[in-house]
Amino acid sequence: MADLTYYVAMPFLQDETGSPMAGAAEECQSSSSALRRAELLSRAAGSIGAVAFSRTGDPMSGEFAEAKLLRKFGNVPDDLSVLWLASLELINRSAAVVC
Repeated sequence: MADLTYYVAMPFLQDETGSPMAGAAEECQSSSSALRRAELLSRAAGSIGAVAFSRTGDPMSGEFAEAKLLRKFGNVPDDLSVLWLASLELINRSAAVVC
């Protein structure tokens, strides 16, 4: 199977202790729609920021390149290792939210 690129927008929220935590990642149709959606998510109530990123790979083999950050909006943590987990969850989800 050919490689596919997933475009994702993901908000960041604060937990009870005030630490940042990733919100629900949303798959988007393109890089520009991921950027627009991330900007909107960063301004939503309860959000402290958001990111837009992409990830390319083969969903059949499970081999993917590292996530590529497209842009940060607002107060986003420096450690974005959560992007890897969020993108895997989206790839494995059968009914992803598409923006």
